[in-house]
Amino acid sequence: MLHFLIKRLLQVIPTVLGISVLVFFMIHLVPGDPAEMMLGERANEKALTELRQQLGLDKPLYVQYGLFMSRLAQGDLGRALRTNEKITTEIATHFPATLELALVAIVFAVTLGMLAGIVSATRQYSLFDYGSMVLSLIGVSMPIFWLGLVLMIIFSVNLGWLPLSGRLSYDITLEPVTNLYLIDSIIQGNWAAFKDALHHIIMPAFTLSTIPMAIIARMTRSSMLEVLRQDYIRTAKAKGLSPRAVHYKHALRNALIPIVTIIGLQFSILLGGAILTETIFAWPGIGSWLLNAVYARDFNAVQGGTMLIATLFVLINVLVDLLYAVINPRIKV
Repeated sequence: MLHFLIKRLLQVIPTVLGISVLVFFMIHLVPGDPAEMMLGERANEKALTELRQQLGLDKPLYVQYGLFMSRLAQGDLGRALRTNEKITTEIATHFPATLELALVAIVFAVTLGMLAGIVSATRQYSLFDYGSMVLSLIGVSMPIFWLGLVLMIIFSVNLGWLPLSGRLSYDITLEPVTNLYLIDSIIQGNWAAFKDALHHIIMPAFTLSTIPMAIIARMTRSSMLEVLRQDYIRTAKAKGLSPRAVHYKHALRNALIPIVTIIGLQFSILLGGAILTETIFAWPGIGSWLLNAVYARDFNAVQGGTMLIATLFVLINVLVDLLYAVINPRIKV
């Protein structure tokens, strides 16, 4: 397993380098002048020139890329052009919100999606099978912003069960430790804050989970049906094993590899920042932060944020590969 892990981690290095090249040069192809956006359209040419020199924007692109990579190797993502704050500090402020939202969303998606897929596969052509597959098709097709607004109208405006936006109510105090509010409230034993944070996250997390949930449900059903047709499943049934043992001990484990792949990919996408969900629910995550950086033509923030997300995406794929080896030891060979 150690040899397998080292091999996969070494493959990460050229991947991340390739991503850094694409991120850097594609961002610089976007029209607009960061210096002009920072100083305003009425700034004189002398001030613009001085700011470009200060930011290194007057240097050739390959020189700028070299400076970017040298800082990146030291763990320095630079400073945001808009706020002059360290990008690592801004990421540390915004990323936990996205991480918490993505974790709750993937729990919804995996729990409900796999359950629906397993029951649909074991009861193929039943009313539940048809109904769950129709719902999963609707889930994939439904626009996130529309669903978010509908949920807000029903559960916030009409019923008043859940708050409209944000992560925590103004009258609730919570000392940040990890900036994951649910975990921080448990650590501090602040159950009022835990309940409030949970109420705030339910709607955006469920909204965000609908597409992954639908994809996981369909993949689980398809993979389970393929395994349930195998000869060793018929043998297990012939030996008199209970349906639960056949379905969960024999069939599900052998069906897990494509399901784990989908879960890993969907979680990586969620960590990239759910821009629409975060915007609708005023969730202060990495997605809305990156969107504002793009609007402001903040090269440094966009580069730093994108590199973080890309690296996480690659590392999660390595983790998925390791899970493959745990599920099916033959993969290590």
